[in-house]
Amino acid sequence: MSHRNAPLSETGRLRLARCVVEDGWSLRRAAERFQVAVTTAARWASRYRELGPAGMVDRSSRPHHSPNQTPTRTERRIIKIRVLRRWGPARIGYQLGIHPSTVHRVLSRYGVAKLRWLDRPTGRVIRRIQTTGCGELVHIDVKKLGKIPAGGGWRMLGRAVGRANRQADKSSAVMTQYRNPRRGYHFLHTAIDAHSRLAYSELLSDERKETAAAFWRRADAWFTECGITVRKVLTDNGSCYRSHAFRDALGDIEHRRTRPYRPQTNGKVERFHRTLADEWAYARLYTSDAQRCEQFPIWLHAYNHHRGHTALGGQPPASRVPNLSGQYT
Repeated sequence: MSHRNAPLSETGRLRLARCVVEDGWSLRRAAERFQVAVTTAARWASRYRELGPAGMVDRSSRPHHSPNQTPTRTERRIIKIRVLRRWGPARIGYQLGIHPSTVHRVLSRYGVAKLRWLDRPTGRVIRRIQTTGCGELVHIDVKKLGKIPAGGGWRMLGRAVGRANRQADKSSAVMTQYRNPRRGYHFLHTAIDAHSRLAYSELLSDERKETAAAFWRRADAWFTECGITVRKVLTDNGSCYRSHAFRDALGDIEHRRTRPYRPQTNGKVERFHRTLADEWAYARLYTSDAQRCEQFPIWLHAYNHHRGHTALGGQPPASRVPNLSGQYT
């Protein structure tokens, strides 16, 4: 393929060659007319005499012989180790005494699946859920988050205080009057649209069936306000999602469940919870649980409307929702 600054396209080469071969121009005159070297004019004229117009197309730059190419026996060993042990290029290279870049080229040449595409225990290629529009599938899950004691937790006050708080949680009611009282947990219920990654999340007190059902009703109403009609919901096999209360809350929406012990199937909401922990829950040293809770809706708004998402080409989730602001209604 010609580079963008090439002076001759296929049509220009054909014109040059015909001027030399058919019209009798000298190589120097043709080279000056088409602003190329004399050797270039001679090359295209020679190919035209030999092959005609078909000789004006680009040829492959691949060499006819590669004496330094990795031996077939070594390539087979690389593929065997990759398939059986699922190692990366660096580790395979150290094992065989080959540079990792060579291993990478061999794996690419044979089209071996990348490690991030594979399920490590089975070696099978992961089937990723692809959606074509908003509301086609919504992932739902719950994350358990420990509350922060007054004055800050171990991240602020040190591990000695953290161990004391842990012992306080395990001690009897008599001992707790001399130590910090039981702090408890927040249960972070989240619903995230698979296509746009737009998320609705709440900090609730438990993960019972009534709580999960009420959360979904509010989440469904919020998605409707955003112009998203939910058609399918994906959850794990938690008891709250297998309840009649949650089934009634879904109504006509199709309910799908992940296979047991396969959290990867619900990976979009799992990844959201990891991002949430990194960028909100543990992003700074909070002095109280209330202070962290106050920052949650602020962070969630930034996630939906301002934070760039790598799966969306650096755009925020709101950019994939048509008319989210409602200015064109």
